[in-house]
Amino acid sequence: MTENPWKITGEKLVYENPWISLTQYDVITPGGTDSIYGKVHFKNRAVGIVALDGEGCIWLVGQYRFVLDEYSWEIPEGGCPVGTDMLDSAKRELLEETGLKASEWEPLLSMHVSNSVSDEWAEVFIARGLTQHEPEPEDTEQLQVKRVPFEEVYAMVEKGEITDSISVAAILKTKLGMVQGKWK
Repeated sequence: MTENPWKITGEKLVYENPWISLTQYDVITPGGTDSIYGKVHFKNRAVGIVALDGEGCIWLVGQYRFVLDEYSWEIPEGGCPVGTDMLDSAKRELLEETGLKASEWEPLLSMHVSNSVSDEWAEVFIARGLTQHEPEPEDTEQLQVKRVPFEEVYAMVEKGEITDSISVAAILKTKLGMVQGKWK
């Protein structure tokens, strides 16, 4: 079925800031009942980078995540303003967070991050041919950066030590590519 079975009968903006907005919709459900639905709209798209070197290591970024109230290890990630090129944003984020520049870029995956309540969209790239420069972190970031053998990172996903959805999906997709002989 490709036709939208939801009928919107009203909508109200509940909250907005520079990064998100929250809208409540009055709806008629696919089953024909009156209900409500909430949508978190992201004003940026998410971009992530698997920075893979010639020795089979990738870079992880650690930071305290305010919303979760816990520390998180992730691939380098950030926001891409709508209308901005995703690859340009990926290059900027990689330099900001790790100080790395890459000579080779390849799309890895596209995904909806949490499609039951938000419209957040993510693009992830594989970056290779890495050279080290000075990181340029934002003032909202207090980051730790570490270079880790890919198999250790994969094990962190398997043990539930990496839980960020974009990172998990990117690491699993990278592993699949390695098994298929695409990346070493």
